[in-house]
Amino acid sequence: MNLPDGLIPLADGLHLWAPGHTGTWGFANCLLITSGRQAALVDTPYDRPMTEALIAAAGRVLPDGAAVETIVNTHVNGDHTFGNGCFPGAEIIATRAAAEHVCREPSPAQMHFLTHGTPADEPLGWYAREHFGRYRYDDVRAVPPTRTFSGRHELRVGGVEAELIEVGPAHSAGDLVVHLPAQRTVCAGDVLFQGDHPVHWNGPLAGIAAACETILGLDPETVVPGHGPVMSPQDVRGQLAYLRGLEELVHARHAAGLTVAEAAADIIATGYHDHLGLPERIVILTAVEYRHLDGDTGEPDLVHLAARAADWAYRHRGPGGQGAPGPSVPTPATPAEGTAATAD
Repeated sequence: MNLPDGLIPLADGLHLWAPGHTGTWGFANCLLITSGRQAALVDTPYDRPMTEALIAAAGRVLPDGAAVETIVNTHVNGDHTFGNGCFPGAEIIATRAAAEHVCREPSPAQMHFLTHGTPADEPLGWYAREHFGRYRYDDVRAVPPTRTFSGRHELRVGGVEAELIEVGPAHSAGDLVVHLPAQRTVCAGDVLFQGDHPVHWNGPLAGIAAACETILGLDPETVVPGHGPVMSPQDVRGQLAYLRGLEELVHARHAAGLTVAEAAADIIATGYHDHLGLPERIVILTAVEYRHLDGDTGEPDLVHLAARAADWAYRHRGPGGQGAPGPSVPTPATPAEGTAATAD
């Protein structure tokens, strides 16, 4: 796995770990905040090898005697939290809503099962190996937040002031963004993606757009997305246009009586933002928006949503080749923590 061996300086006291790799899942940005002998980290990587690479890179910029004592999780998806356990004793801050939904997230054991225990010749098994098979989940221990808040929370790291602002439900049920006013920087988590189609599990699209408006209202010069290159305010406005355009397309097809699969396939076929990677994420975005339009107030099933996208990708990019029909299969049950099915 090609990982950065250094951090990118963004502003005084801010360094970015940016693993890159568009066109796939799981390579999340992490922001190191340092001042004096104090340090905080916004988000942690997906597995132990990635987190150890970040720690090694951070060691080159951390002041003598400094260690990461605070972690801020922008949300509780595993690719932003599974590295929490590599920082023993650190305080972990997230929104209360995020903490309440940790149990809804696929656990390390479930991710291990999806990448090892599902049939490799069926859509979800093929897709899980294609995009998540590079990560090691067998030695990950999910560590939940130790401090939660709702609304806003002030955080000081030495002389650096940060404001944590709850903007969810948007990408997930409990998103927050980190505003560093002196540095004119916002760390947006997965409210924003750059280089690929975004993926959002909670929605609605209007809620994600509102979160983008909140970010723009903070008047930043630099915006760190959850995945992909650093963004400018103009890039954020481009994401807003994407979300509003997609909302219009989805709502029109819902009103016309199309199913989720029909609507998503039709939108992708129009070439909607086809310069972006991972078009199958439009399937997830469409399904999530349909849930809201249909008045479904239940919890979203992340694995089932991913299976919908995997089915589309298998038909178009899978072993059968472009346009191959591919089987449509039900989502396999994922095992509970600690069951024998999760063993390697």
